[in-house]
Amino acid sequence: MAIEKGRPWGTAGPLAPDGVVATTDAEVRAVVERARRLGLDPPEIGLVGGDLCRTVGGRGDRDRLATPEAVRLPIDVASVSIDGERHWFTAHLVARRSWWWGRVVAVMNAQWLGRWDVAPRSHPNDGLLDVFDGDPSLDDRWKARSRLVTGTHVPHPRIHQQREPAVAVELAQPLDVYLDGVRVARGRHLDIEVEPDALTCVV
Repeated sequence: MAIEKGRPWGTAGPLAPDGVVATTDAEVRAVVERARRLGLDPPEIGLVGGDLCRTVGGRGDRDRLATPEAVRLPIDVASVSIDGERHWFTAHLVARRSWWWGRVVAVMNAQWLGRWDVAPRSHPNDGLLDVFDGDPSLDDRWKARSRLVTGTHVPHPRIHQQREPAVAVELAQPLDVYLDGVRVARGRHLDIEVEPDALTCVV
């Protein structure tokens, strides 16, 4: 069930005995994708690093995960079909050729992308994806680089922004697609959708 305004999110409790610990977003994605390809629900994941961990207020404390003070959180997962091939991600998708020229598409489930506050309104359990799609000038990109740190790069007239449970992206030419920081494919047709409450993370 997606988070609702004014209602508590998550419950106290340690990571399950068969849970796994992830230090990066790429590790989280690998666990989720492996399970999905086997037709299974992913195991619980303890977060001690990465953009998703930072978004949910994780402290990076591995020992805490085994204590009653840990917090168990329902998390949305996103799936994407890249030219017909299905993949999964938990923090973000980026399609680009370069950060400095050409179209850039960022689909955020987490708030952060490295040191950049890309999606200040994003929440990884609201059933929505924050989508940013633009091709700003080089001068605008240079200005936005410093504003990304504080999340003040949007609104911008050359960056289209929307929040949706599913989105289809058609690219004029194939772009590299990065899922949770890892380049996984090159493609033109991206069909992306949320899988609500698909994962339990512990911080």
